[in-house]
Amino acid sequence: MTSAFLQCIEKGCEGRYPLDAKEHQCAACGGLLDVQYDFWRFRELLPFVPAGAEVVSLSEGRTPLVEVNRTGDWAGVRLSIKHQGNNPTGSFKDLGMTACITQATILGSRVTACASTGNTSASMAAYAARAGMKAVVFVPFGKISTAKLAQALEFGAVVIEMGDDFDQAFRMLRELTDELGLYLVNSLNPFRLEGQKTIVFEILEQRDWRVPDYLVLPGGNLGNVSAVGKGLLELRQLGLIDKLPRLVVVQAEGASPFYTMIATGADEIIPVQPRTEASATTNRFSKRKPPWPKMAWAASLHPQLRWRAFTNWFAPAKWRMVRTSSPCSPVTSSRTPRSASSGAASGS
Repeated sequence: MTSAFLQCIEKGCEGRYPLDAKEHQCAACGGLLDVQYDFWRFRELLPFVPAGAEVVSLSEGRTPLVEVNRTGDWAGVRLSIKHQGNNPTGSFKDLGMTACITQATILGSRVTACASTGNTSASMAAYAARAGMKAVVFVPFGKISTAKLAQALEFGAVVIEMGDDFDQAFRMLRELTDELGLYLVNSLNPFRLEGQKTIVFEILEQRDWRVPDYLVLPGGNLGNVSAVGKGLLELRQLGLIDKLPRLVVVQAEGASPFYTMIATGADEIIPVQPRTEASATTNRFSKRKPPWPKMAWAASLHPQLRWRAFTNWFAPAKWRMVRTSSPCSPVTSSRTPRSASSGAASGS
């Protein structure tokens, strides 16, 4: 659904009026009115936004689903990659941030905040700027991607170094959230995951609603996996699909606390000190608690869920993808064995 409205063209006013308004000029400043639209795909599946409320969007989504035959041949599967790097700030976080910042505007929030070492900070800063809100990023000392830091600063975010690692920065942020009136946009915010579930909506739409045999996703802090699992269950409840794919969630062996919890039948994650080459994983994913309980809930509803932690797999796989001009970071990938029906997947 697309909503339409009249809006004053004068900067500094930009007053909004319903389409049935009889006047053709702004009642506040006398400026001319123009017909404007809120474009937000799958809006019927995101019904938390009241009718007429403004959607904060940067035209995210609509990212390509790319067939990567040579990489698939190497892996022994029929493979497609959902290239989330084509989003406005270069990551899948934009799908969640459009929903999250929209909810912040509905609540009347004026300042958004996150703890981040990379993509979340850039995405939040961009969408906060779009909404006319201030953005505050809490980062551990010296542990943030310089490229993403540059993006956040370019969009006007205030960056505060705090703590020795992500967990400390996040804990301090949560302690200050209520006191300073901040709207927290890390992935424990349920509206982040509401937006990110549309990744799987897009994949299935691009496949003419044919469900792949497998969907393969990286399992960092598991927010994206939770969102995809939730989205699939909702699509089945609505009758848009009649079966569920097998979800394959991959965690690096050196940072795989959730895999260990599932494999051992434990009830709680045991924090570990990560041992990987990925800076973001080293800083946060394996030790941060939310939103793994939501992933555990999704797993209980999703009997097809599979978990693997691979050793020495990521580097050669990424090398193969680069050598065949395939998008590899950040991406979502899915695969289908050659012996099975054709399939696709989503990831990163």
